[in-house]
Amino acid sequence: MSKIKDSTLAAKGKAELSWARANMPVLAQIRKRFEKEKPFSGLTISVALHLEKKTGVLLETLSAGGAKVLASSCNPLTTNDATAAALAKGGKMEIFAWAGQTNDEYYFCLNSVLDGKPDIVIDDGCDLIGLLHSSRKEGLPKIIGACEETTTGITRLVAMQKAGKLLFPVFAVNNAYSKFLLDNQFGTAQSTVEAICRATNTILAGKTVVIAGFGWCGRGVASRMKSMGANVIVVEIDGTLGPHESGLQRALSALYDGYRVMAMQDAAKQGDIFVTATGNKGVIGKEHFPLMKSGAILCNTGHFNVEIDEPILRSASKRVFEVKDNIVGYEQKDGRILYLLSEGRLVNLAQPSGQGHPIEIMDGSFALQALCCELIASSRKKMAAGVHSVPKEVDDSVARLILASKGITLQKPSAEQQKYAESFDEGT
Repeated sequence: MSKIKDSTLAAKGKAELSWARANMPVLAQIRKRFEKEKPFSGLTISVALHLEKKTGVLLETLSAGGAKVLASSCNPLTTNDATAAALAKGGKMEIFAWAGQTNDEYYFCLNSVLDGKPDIVIDDGCDLIGLLHSSRKEGLPKIIGACEETTTGITRLVAMQKAGKLLFPVFAVNNAYSKFLLDNQFGTAQSTVEAICRATNTILAGKTVVIAGFGWCGRGVASRMKSMGANVIVVEIDGTLGPHESGLQRALSALYDGYRVMAMQDAAKQGDIFVTATGNKGVIGKEHFPLMKSGAILCNTGHFNVEIDEPILRSASKRVFEVKDNIVGYEQKDGRILYLLSEGRLVNLAQPSGQGHPIEIMDGSFALQALCCELIASSRKKMAAGVHSVPKEVDDSVARLILASKGITLQKPSAEQQKYAESFDEGT
């Protein structure tokens, strides 16, 4: 039995789903095949993703493939209540999600989708997988495998694997090269810029924008901000955090892309807008808030609300007040006011100002999810426990489908070119 906020929103949600479906041609092709082949017949798939219209089309695709689907959000603020109502009304899946959840409500919903005794899990941030390895261990024997959508979740999974605690196979969907390019770089960039503008109605041209983290997400946001006329500062670290390249290498990349690069201690004095995109905690903290100019806008586009230390900001404030939807003002003891968007949670997905990544971007990203789920279903527990890369043939297949949907067909290399690429010729 689904649990949502308002069933009367179903008609609005149906229209949103229809619009997304019409603009997701890759998932449409996969769904057509799934309807015939039923790869998930007899299987239950439990999902924790940002529950909005694009996610809804993925859920429909899995359901069309014969799966029993249960879905919650992976963030307390990112559910679109109209979409949730429309999906629940169909009766083909169970939905446990609404915007503005308390922490207890959030975990109630996660546990509710696990009550369905899933065979396959799709996660975004590793919360469902974490529960299965802690308080919901009774569900482990039935799990065939899982997919993880985001960088933060994969970081947690790699840590579990190193500790010998990851007990079933998980596809690192986020690490597929197509997803790096589509979702992380272009999707996060556009959705973050749009959400900031929608929430604040401020102009970006002429502003100094500080981007913390120059991974795929950060470099995409920096590029879009620069194209909008912003003066961009990139902040990186001298070290390696998680399974990523060194911050030093990223800093070099940012420098030669034309950005100013510095430590947050220096950038804090200059920024008008701050965007964190690191996947780590305490990126903006107690040593930085006193340096910021009054009117500075702070937001996060990393998965969890730990990158900006809101409790410290709150404790240093003499007054905390809601300005409007998704904007809270923190008046400091010296009279400066700093503004935090979306509680420090994902600014690009927090309702109502965040709409998430563009539809076409998520068409490719969720196509990867659907095809990886199909691989898990076909494996029937033959995959070893641990973090698995998305197979190159799946990555290439999605890229090929996206290009084909745009009317693009690439020429294959000739036999001579292929031989040359695969051989060593002393005469060249």
